[in-house]
Amino acid sequence: MEFHRASGILLHPTSLPGRYGIGDLGRNAYRFVDYLVGLGQTYWQILPLGPTSFGDSPYQTLSAMAGNPNLVSLDMLVEAGWLTPQDVMSVPNFPRYQVDYGNVIIYHDKMLNTAYQRFAQNKESAARTRFEAWCKANTDWLDDFALFVALKDSYEGRPWTMWDKKEALRDPAALAAARTKHATAIESHKFRQWLFFEQWAQLKAYATSKGIRFIGDIPIFVAHDSSDVWANPHLFYLDRDGNPTVVAGVPPDYFSATGQRWGNPLYRWDVMDKDNYAWWVKRFQMTYQVVDIARIDHFRGFEAYWEIPATEPTAVVGKWVPGPNKAFFEAMKKALKDLPIIAEDLGVITPGVEALRDGFHLPGMKVLQFAFGYDPHGENAFLPHNYVYNCVVYSGTHDNNTSLGWWQSDEASGDARRHLEAYLGHPVKEANVDLMRLGMSSVAHTFIAPLQDVLGFGADTRMNTPGKLGGNWTWRFGEEWFDHPVRERYATLTRQFGRWNPPPVRDTSQPKDWAVSQKE
Repeated sequence: MEFHRASGILLHPTSLPGRYGIGDLGRNAYRFVDYLVGLGQTYWQILPLGPTSFGDSPYQTLSAMAGNPNLVSLDMLVEAGWLTPQDVMSVPNFPRYQVDYGNVIIYHDKMLNTAYQRFAQNKESAARTRFEAWCKANTDWLDDFALFVALKDSYEGRPWTMWDKKEALRDPAALAAARTKHATAIESHKFRQWLFFEQWAQLKAYATSKGIRFIGDIPIFVAHDSSDVWANPHLFYLDRDGNPTVVAGVPPDYFSATGQRWGNPLYRWDVMDKDNYAWWVKRFQMTYQVVDIARIDHFRGFEAYWEIPATEPTAVVGKWVPGPNKAFFEAMKKALKDLPIIAEDLGVITPGVEALRDGFHLPGMKVLQFAFGYDPHGENAFLPHNYVYNCVVYSGTHDNNTSLGWWQSDEASGDARRHLEAYLGHPVKEANVDLMRLGMSSVAHTFIAPLQDVLGFGADTRMNTPGKLGGNWTWRFGEEWFDHPVRERYATLTRQFGRWNPPPVRDTSQPKDWAVSQKE
């Protein structure tokens, strides 16, 4: 696809404000679209939207195709008549600036069950007709996902390899019996997915009408405890009981003496090649229903990936194995025509990875926090003077500290501080503003800043710390920050460096449309 000079903001919807303990697809999501428009932005970048599980990471979800039902707007369900004002009158005292996932999930599960019960009472409504049509159109992934989650609930959330063996290994008779036994739960989970995709489609239409495009995220690997692996065991390296024989990760490097053992099962690329990567084609098709551009996390894995024996406790023992390389992207291009992709090419990148990226004209990533340190010859690829036009530059990503937090912590070494100030030609007073200015002024066609950098927030608002157990993915901001004047700095930089996106003349979509359509 062709990129134009533009900018955007990184914010996962869970971080939006609201009274129900977690950001959702309701009023404040539309308000954030308007916020982006007011700052002249083009992009709203988000993290993966799948249903999260243990650890709450959007990068380890129960499905690569499904949406997160915790993002469904309860207020919109009230407007649609499936919840009453009384249902949501008494809301737990959720933290204002963090997501308390345990209690949020319990509360939302209760509300969504109530909404489903009201929906199920009317078998002849126009909404029922649309629901059934949507289920039929998505049967190739939805049926397996809804059965998977219903069974997982019946086993109190245990991984599928700990279920009854016949259900775990997909014995046809056992699955037929399970569909009958859990029919109500299965339809309830389908209902939640329909709500998510209906609400998201309405939000995306509103964003499109305002000139805002979504950048989404596709993690290259999927979680073992997912409907993807359970329903497609032949596509992964598993033993006879369904456990991985080899897993994904990265080898030891400067940052970790034992590497990173992610634990995701690895694909049998040779099997996928035989049907032209049909599962991946469907994954991209589902992704492009909800976003305009997809960032592929760990892009280098398509050229070569680190294979770790599942019996190994760390990533020290392993080997590089060739990935599907050009054949994969040629298959995607044939099926999808266009490839609106950003390649996450961070880490140790080989000439082969660069050739794969550049061969399909995919923009890579630059992260400004990685640019500064001991580099007497200015050859660091993350330094702005080394950028090419076809790249996307970030002040930081969801895995980084905020720029202010980075500058104030040991993550920014003395060399990094001296280097940045020398590069700028003046002392750093606000590191977030200086990094945003460098990114905005660069030749890169796209610049993205996390909202925390736009607002000048510190380390306590960091979204994720890789390797840290617990406390990740929880940050939220308050409604008062929508109108805080500090945002105008970003608008000024956007205009000053030629990235301003004027809003369209016409606005044909309104937030209330979704609720009105449900009442028809």
